[in-house]
Amino acid sequence: MSLIVDVMSGGVRGGTSIMYAALGETVSERAGVINLGTEGSMLVGALSAYAISVETGSPWLGALAGAVAGGLLSLIHAYLVVERGASQFASGLSLLFLALGLTSLFGAAYVGQAAATFDQWDVPVLSAIPVLGPVLFQHDPLLYLSYLIVPVVWFTLFKTRIGLLVRTAGERADSLTVHGYSVKLLRTGAVTFGGMLAGLGGAHLSIAYANAWFENMVSGRGFIAVALVIFAVWNPFRVMGGAYLFGMAIALGPALQARGYQFNQFALDVIPFLLTLVVLAVLGKRTLSSSPAELKRVFENAAPT
Repeated sequence: MSLIVDVMSGGVRGGTSIMYAALGETVSERAGVINLGTEGSMLVGALSAYAISVETGSPWLGALAGAVAGGLLSLIHAYLVVERGASQFASGLSLLFLALGLTSLFGAAYVGQAAATFDQWDVPVLSAIPVLGPVLFQHDPLLYLSYLIVPVVWFTLFKTRIGLLVRTAGERADSLTVHGYSVKLLRTGAVTFGGMLAGLGGAHLSIAYANAWFENMVSGRGFIAVALVIFAVWNPFRVMGGAYLFGMAIALGPALQARGYQFNQFALDVIPFLLTLVVLAVLGKRTLSSSPAELKRVFENAAPT
C-alpha cells in the first residue's frame, strides 16, 4: 500500500470518532447551544463501550452503552445551561473535568483487559476497487454506520419539520415560543442527541480503532470536533470531509514511521492541533458571521470587552 493510500485510509479510520462527535456538536449548535464537554462525552462513551464489551462480549452492546453514557453527560449540560441558565462554556468545561475524573477512577480496572471489539469487514466487490477499496471499504461496521448517519443528520436538519424546529431554536427562538413550541425541550433534545453521537465516537475510538482503553485516550479529539463544526459551517457533509482531513493529520505520523522515516513523535502528535489553530485563525471570524443567531450571542457574550 502506498504512503498516500495508507494516510487516506488511516484518515478515514482516525477521523471517524471526530466525525461522530462533530456531527453531534453540529446538531447541538444548530439549536443554539455549544458544548465544550464534547470531549467528556467521548471519554465516558469510550470507557462505557469498552467496559460493557468486556463484561458482555458484545461490541454492539458496548457501542450502545457508549452512546447512552455520552448522552447522559450531555443531558446534565443541557439541564445546567437550558434550565438553570448557566454559562455554556463553564458548564461544558466543568463536565469535561468531571468525565476525566470519573473515567480515571472507574477505568483503571479495565486497563490491559481484552474486550470484544469490531473486526474489519471488507465490503464485497467494493473493497477490491483500487485506491477507493482500501480507503473506504476495508473498515469496521461502526465506521460504515457513519456513512449512513451523515446523510441522515443532514436530511433531518434541512428537510424535515423537526430539523426546522431545531434550526429555529438556534435562529429565532422567540418565534417558536409564539407558536407554542418549547425551546427548552428542543434544545435539551438536541444537546442530548449530540452527546449520544459524541459517545458513539468515543466507542469507535476504544472498541474499533485503538481496541484498548487507557486514561484520557480521547486526547483532545473532542476539542478538534468543536472547532471542526466552525470549519464546516455547521454542515454535516463538510463535517465529514473535515473529519477525514484531521484524521489524515493524525494518521500521517504512524504511516511515516511504519516506512522507517525518523521523526520526533511529539512533533507529529502536534500536527492535528496545529492544523486546528490554523483553520480557526483563517476561517474563524469569517464563519462566525454564518453561525446560528442564538449561538452568535453566546460567542459575543463571552468575548472580552
